Amino acid sequence: MPHAGHFICGHMCRFRMNTHVNGCIVSTVGEYAPSHVLERGEMRLRRDGDAVEEVGAGRLYETMVFPAVPSGEGCCPFVAVPDAGPLDVAAYNDAVAAFAGHMVMLDKWGSR
Repeated sequence: MPHAGHFICGHMCRFRMNTHVNGCIVSTVGEYAPSHVLERGEMRLRRDGDAVEEVGAGRLYETMVFPAVPSGEGCCPFVAVPDAGPLDVAAYNDAVAAFAGHMVMLDKWGSR
């Protein structure tokens, strides 16, 4: 799917993979590069445009798996079940590991 499948700021991630497999959404995001940052209580434009921030504590990339339901609208035929927590999670700190991890999750959840 052409967008992030999780993370409220996923649209600001340069790395996004979002795949439906066997009734689940497998979503990997990373390289979070917000255009604005909070500095001393005020929002400002980023000065370091190439810098990326963590998507979670101690990780630059993460994969999460959620149960999926048909969307019935929009660009995607499936969406994550509203208010459902993740079924599986993995964390990485480089793009190669994040891509490989997404593939591992597809194999794991696709074979269930």
